[in-house]
Amino acid sequence: MRNDPDFIDSNYTTVNHVFVFLEIFSIEGGIQSYVKNLLEAYLSLHHQIAHRTNAEVFLLRDSSECNNPFDFPPFKFHYLKTKPPMLGRLRLAVALWLYLWQKRPNHVFCGHINLAPLVQFVCQPLGIPYTVLTYGKEVWDRLPNSQRQALASAAGIWTISRYSCDRACAANDLDPHKVKILSCMVDGNAFSPGSKPPGLIEQYGLKGAKVLMTVARLWSGDIYKGVDVTIRAIPAIANVHPTVKYLVIGRGDDQPRLAQLAQDLGVSDRVVFAGFVPTSDLVDHYRVADAYIMPSQEGFGIVYLEAMACGKPVLAGDADGSADPLQDGRLGWQVPHRDPEAVAAACIEILKGEDQRCDSQWLRAESLALFSKDAFTQQLKRLLQDTMISRTGTRD
Repeated sequence: MRNDPDFIDSNYTTVNHVFVFLEIFSIEGGIQSYVKNLLEAYLSLHHQIAHRTNAEVFLLRDSSECNNPFDFPPFKFHYLKTKPPMLGRLRLAVALWLYLWQKRPNHVFCGHINLAPLVQFVCQPLGIPYTVLTYGKEVWDRLPNSQRQALASAAGIWTISRYSCDRACAANDLDPHKVKILSCMVDGNAFSPGSKPPGLIEQYGLKGAKVLMTVARLWSGDIYKGVDVTIRAIPAIANVHPTVKYLVIGRGDDQPRLAQLAQDLGVSDRVVFAGFVPTSDLVDHYRVADAYIMPSQEGFGIVYLEAMACGKPVLAGDADGSADPLQDGRLGWQVPHRDPEAVAAACIEILKGEDQRCDSQWLRAESLALFSKDAFTQQLKRLLQDTMISRTGTRD
């Protein structure tokens, strides 16, 4: 028996994987960031195992004109964006089926539940196992029959947190033993502690302020992010910390409602809407903050990792996937996500800075211990090994 830590599968000279995603490069979002981290980790593993993996990546909504930093071996990308869009899925189905029929890869990884029935349709007749990647709310409720059948027939299901696993299994009668966790990660080099940038302090009028911050889409369909709850908490926080201000980063159609709420509560001078901020500029915005506040319902919450990697204390909801990055409250505050009084009480405590969870160096070290880039890569390696073991029944 072979006991090689870099072992993937010795029964194949080359391991061929197929990934199928909706889109990665044409928009920014949590799922897109996660998938890019996955591709980067896969590339790292490819180098570790002496170039014995190949990966074909099918992209339904991305075009060849997108900015793709991974478009080189071992990856080969198939850009299938089509006008009109309704023909895209047909084009994807044909391209994917032809590849699978000709190449018979070892495993297919379906990057979204909306693609799972199609992946099942092309994989099952050819006897090719597939795994479905899930993230959060898209699988928390009862799914259509076709999607539930695709999950039930999958060789495996990956998701990002214990909470997402539990919700998906309960709602869709899934076997929890089939679900594996591939947690989110944070790049500790990109997100690190630093002094408050004077330019941003001046830009947002934050001189001398205690700054709470949230990064979130401000869409009317995403009020679960809790920006309105935090605004409602500001008056009580200001009674104890009179210099407090709330920096809200993000854009969307809900901003007018939130601005009106701040005005109605008499705190419009304390709430700063920064609008969209590119990922490359986020680290300086985290450094401006004294605490990251998002009483939400997340599948995981990469933003909590980013804030903690920057040494900032965090507040999250108490009934969602944020339990994983906050390590069940060991690293941050968990409160009922729609309770302004609970948010206010926690923020008051956080801004006093007396709790160990406000210790910048400790917080960064503890969060990176489980959710660094290296930790994510090792998680992915174990999961890839499991897919080959489940097919061959052996490591040798």
